[in-house]
Amino acid sequence: MSEITDPRYWTAIAEEDLTTAQLVIRRKKPLLRSACFHAQQCAEKYLKAILVAHGQKFPKTHDLIDLSDLCQRAGILIPIDKDQLDGLTPHAIRIRYPGMPLDLADAQAALATAKFVRAFARKILGLK
Repeated sequence: MSEITDPRYWTAIAEEDLTTAQLVIRRKKPLLRSACFHAQQCAEKYLKAILVAHGQKFPKTHDLIDLSDLCQRAGILIPIDKDQLDGLTPHAIRIRYPGMPLDLADAQAALATAKFVRAFARKILGLK
């Protein structure tokens, strides 16, 4: 099994993203952009891990709604408000450039969404 078709590889990278998001948000001066970016990446990789585990192909995308829809077509309904996923998606690209204001509450919300996706995905994937 190659890394790209191994759901455990996807989850390992997702865990690294989660750890990074948690570390940078706890700093004396939180790194809000990094926290939001890595929270989005965590959720994205967990959704892709679910798809890989179920033999589903997916396009190269950062759109969490699209990934969630692909999961649903594969018979896995992600029990999260689509607005939360839609709010996290821009953190994959737009967050890396000027013009997207953030505050600590935004970063905390991004991290909370990522943790929810993580918990659900780990349950589906049979991981503790």
